[in-house]
Amino acid sequence: MSSAVRRVRPRRRGQPTGLPPVLVPFAVLALLFLLLPVAGLLVRAPWRSMPAVLTQPAALDALRLSIVCASAATVLCVLLGVPLAWLLARAEFRGRSVVRALVTVPLVLPPVVGGVALFTALGRRGIVGRPLDEWFGVSLPFTTPAVVVAEAFVAMPFLVIAVEGALRGADRRLEDAASTMGATRWYTFRRVTLPLVAPGLAAGAVLCWARALGEFGATITFAGNFPGTTRTMPVEVFIALQRGDPAAAIALSLVLLLVSVTVLALLRERWLGALR
Repeated sequence: MSSAVRRVRPRRRGQPTGLPPVLVPFAVLALLFLLLPVAGLLVRAPWRSMPAVLTQPAALDALRLSIVCASAATVLCVLLGVPLAWLLARAEFRGRSVVRALVTVPLVLPPVVGGVALFTALGRRGIVGRPLDEWFGVSLPFTTPAVVVAEAFVAMPFLVIAVEGALRGADRRLEDAASTMGATRWYTFRRVTLPLVAPGLAAGAVLCWARALGEFGATITFAGNFPGTTRTMPVEVFIALQRGDPAAAIALSLVLLLVSVTVLALLRERWLGALR
């Protein structure tokens, strides 16, 4: 064996891993930076008056509207996002990487800009909104459907990315076996492909729902702030701060925090499995 080849000696127990000790304080600071705002909510929460705040009609209406609109937006994302994810994962066409990049644009687009973009497309003078208004008398902005559209716009990339990844990791030999046995493409998609990607679809749908529930910028820009119609929980938090009621804002924020923690708990096993 050449002398240039060096033997790799196994690391002894207790031997340093090579992590510079100077990085440890920065890592701790980063962890504190992420956890301190959450701790602030918990410390400053008005626990005694929490039931009274959360049972106010405005809070209940905002919570109901948020759940309904987030659920409707998730259904819309599933209906449109699953075919798009299948197209990106399985179809070969020119410009697929460009399409994939465009799909992820709402992830990095400022939400207010997203609301303005929805106005230019679906507003009464938008490229699609004007024909809808003139031909069918349909005006979308500042309505409850506008909330659903705004939330679906910002949340759909989460579902598309999750389902596309699941489709790429699925065993295509099962689909090929179904095809050789005479199954149609639609039957194979329903009975073979969808069950294979069900965990990814479920994870994407949960993330999509949570993102839709917490959407603020695009919603208030495109749908406005009308109690019982477009005022969702994040908007209600903003209104509480504007009227000088931080206790109500913190209480409502804790509800959204609880939803986020629940989402993390639901997806914990999937994420841990991906890291192993």
